[in-house]
Order: sequence, then C-alpha cells, then structure tokens
Amino acid sequence: MKDELLDAHRMGKLMLFVGAGVSANLGLPTWNALIAHIAEELGYDPKIFATYGTPLALAEFYKKQKGGLGPLRSWMDREWHKPTTNISMSDIHRLITQGNFSRIYTTNYDRWLEYAHDAFGVKYHKVASVADLASVIDGRRQIIKFHGDFDADDSIVLDETSYFQRLNFDTPLDIKLRNDVLGSSVLFIGYSLNDLNIRLLFYRLTEMWGRSTLASARPRSYIFTNRPNPVAQEILSHWGIQMIVSEEDDPEKALTEFLQELVT
Repeated sequence: MKDELLDAHRMGKLMLFVGAGVSANLGLPTWNALIAHIAEELGYDPKIFATYGTPLALAEFYKKQKGGLGPLRSWMDREWHKPTTNISMSDIHRLITQGNFSRIYTTNYDRWLEYAHDAFGVKYHKVASVADLASVIDGRRQIIKFHGDFDADDSIVLDETSYFQRLNFDTPLDIKLRNDVLGSSVLFIGYSLNDLNIRLLFYRLTEMWGRSTLASARPRSYIFTNRPNPVAQEILSHWGIQMIVSEEDDPEKALTEFLQELVT
C-alpha cells in the first residue's frame, strides 16, 4: 500500500467514497432484481421489459406510470433492509467505522453505513439535504448520502431525470463536495471502473482542482479494485486517481484485507 495513502489516513486527510459493491457484500438485491420487480409491478415480462431501455429509463417509465417513486422506494427499503441481516458481522462495515475518515460520501441509498456506526458505537451526522448541512456538529464524522436517502423520496437519484439533474453538479451537496475535496485525498471503494456515473465524478473532481489556484498541490486520490484494467489505469492516472489493485480474486475478501491494512 502506498505510503501517501497511509499518511493521508493517519492524518485524517482521507475522504471515503462508498459504492454499491460495499452493500452487495450484504446480499442486497441487484439492479437486475430491481428491474424485474418494476416489470412485474407494471405487468410486463421481466426479460422483455429489460430490453426496452437502460435501468434509468425503465425507472423513469415506472415513475411516469405510477406518478412517483413512492411504492418502489418502499419496496426497495424493505428488500434492502432485511431484519435477518446482522451488520455487526460485516468486517468491511466494521473496518469502515474504525477508519480515520472525517467524511464518508456514499452513492448508496441504503442505511447500512449508518446502522454499522450505530452497531459499533461511532457517532456520526447524516447529510442528505440542505437542512442537514445546517445542523452539522464540528468534529463529528459526516456520512453524506450523495445520491439520496430512503428517508426522502425526492432525494433519491434513480430515474433518468434525477440522474441528469445530478450530473449538473450544482446542488448544495456538490458545493460541499467541492469544498471538502480541496483539502483531502479521496479513496473510492465498491465501485465498478465501468460505471459512467463514477467516471464522471472522477472527471468533475479533476475539474474542481483545475479551477483552483492550488491545483499543483492536489492530493492524490485512489480507487481500490480487484480487477486489473490497464485502460482505466492509464485514463484515471491523468485525472489524478491511482488504482490500487488486489491480487485476491474474491472481491469481499480483497476489500476486507485492504481495509484491514489501511485502518489497523
């Protein structure tokens, strides 16, 4: 592991960005399961429905047909938070709570990061809206729900319209991200290198630094993966993001071992 990454973590200068891969280790439903549920609710054959558009477009269609995402959000909330899931048994979530991260950004809607902090006795402040920003307590870890939260339907970035609005990067949470990222390195975990949304975020981060008078002093950022990808590695390096690749094939074991080395 790079000394710069270890130093940034030790000094509290490392922000964590948590993606769907972290929640997937808990056995949460996949995008395919979500689209199949949408199809069944709307009376379509799931296999045929899946060919009608991207997941974002299909969610947009559901929203238009149902007049909102409320019923779908309620189903997701139930399916994503099964009472049989014991978050205290997740080594990945335990290690995240133990890390020296003043801010944890996540594009996940679920509450498992919050539940993990509750289970392991780590105080935090959840930020999902402007109102949340007004009540942040100095010195307490922040969990920023960058793509929304199940507690508020209108905050969730799931359909095509909300996704396109998210890409504008001009909301209060985006302004907060710009401020936060200028003083810290960023570590991305649980993301696919082929995820267009996260690649756009990488680009936006580079843009943010490029407009800063401190561009030459930009801290290095990192993405952890257990899948070598020389194309992504070359492109991301130009954006100031270094890939850390594990030789472990199992993604859950790879991330667990990486976090163990980072935080202990």
